[in-house]
Amino acid sequence: MATVWLIGGTSESAALAAALSSRGVPCVITVTTESAKRLYADMAQIRVGQLSSQSLPGFVDQWQVSCILDASHPFASEISRLAIALAQTQSIPYLRYERETVDCTHQAADPSVILVDSVESLISSDILRYQRVLFTVGYRYLSQFSHLRPDARLFARILPSVEAIAGATAAGFAPADIIALRPPVSAALEAALWQHWKITRVVAKASGVPSGEATKRKLADQLGVRLILIQRPQLVYPNQTNSVIEATDFCSKIILVQNT
Repeated sequence: MATVWLIGGTSESAALAAALSSRGVPCVITVTTESAKRLYADMAQIRVGQLSSQSLPGFVDQWQVSCILDASHPFASEISRLAIALAQTQSIPYLRYERETVDCTHQAADPSVILVDSVESLISSDILRYQRVLFTVGYRYLSQFSHLRPDARLFARILPSVEAIAGATAAGFAPADIIALRPPVSAALEAALWQHWKITRVVAKASGVPSGEATKRKLADQLGVRLILIQRPQLVYPNQTNSVIEATDFCSKIILVQNT
């Protein structure tokens, strides 16, 4: 039976999975961690673990993948590249569900926001030296900033998962310097956290609306904190939408033809 491959791990992918399930569209979801699996309840088959160029062909054959709906995180560029290449070589219809970016045209000259091209460019700069820094970029990046100690005081806000807590601890963060919260985080709680830790710099990804980027921008201006935003990886998607309805229609039509 022809199946949709939904590249998941985000809140939007859970909404897409529910929409596909409501239409009876067969779907297999891929996530990289056990904690992400809990987003989907019993809506579809779920595969946990990273895919590679070597394992993808077998995965496609096993699940009879006839359509790819890429709802991965904006910074999970590697799986998107693999999916796009697979779609092109095997002529599988592909659609990227791209979360909306924050409209910040009126804040273009905002002195509280610093835009950097990548984690590497941030590491090579002196922006974080002698600061009290809160990282909200995910636990996988934390070890790259260890060299800042002891010139800076480092804190981390991570997801409440075993993997994230273990990763932050391995990167040298003490329990008192970690808070585990699942977004969305309210403005009041965000502000209280920054003030409690006397934060002077916040490092975040430009991940768009669901990540709370707009809230961070507003609070940085209000509290006099510098917000460092790491820009999204530059990736050209051959086909994309930010509409759940359009994405569901796209998949439904393809699978309907394949399964009749």
